[in-house]
Amino acid sequence: MDSENMKYAKKYLAAGLIFSAVLGTLAHFFYEWSSQNPVIALFSPVNESTWEHMKLVFFPILLWSLFLPVKLREDSPAQRCALLVGGLIGTWLVPVTFYTYSGILGRNIAFIDIAIFYISVLTAFGIAWKLRDSDRVSKLCPFIRLFTAVMLLAFFLFTFAPPDIGLFAEP
Repeated sequence: MDSENMKYAKKYLAAGLIFSAVLGTLAHFFYEWSSQNPVIALFSPVNESTWEHMKLVFFPILLWSLFLPVKLREDSPAQRCALLVGGLIGTWLVPVTFYTYSGILGRNIAFIDIAIFYISVLTAFGIAWKLRDSDRVSKLCPFIRLFTAVMLLAFFLFTFAPPDIGLFAEP
């Protein structure tokens, strides 16, 4: 990738980071603002469980990956799947970091919970940048898409029928 294309990729990912951080922050309130609309519930947290807050990272990044410009698809064929990998890792970073720090402290702290979201989004886009030209990501793209689809379906299903385990419980 030449320096001009690299600058374009950086701008795309920087814009995506900002988009995802802003949309994820606002999405925290969408369900309440929508008077508990069940369609909005699919994409926004319906309660304070860790699982529901994973949506704040997952859906904005998934949405951003759909707006991958043709120029980037041609210059960096792995970019979309790199974004999906970053989004999946960022999504799962939420419960890992939340349960790690709250387990150590014995409680959770709102400021740290909020910081976890932003760190997860930043990590997701850092991974997307790092993997954008990866041959391995290109080869694994069908599996990455499959895992993303499974996560999407899990979010939809577990919004209305959550399993009775800690990840889905409200703190």
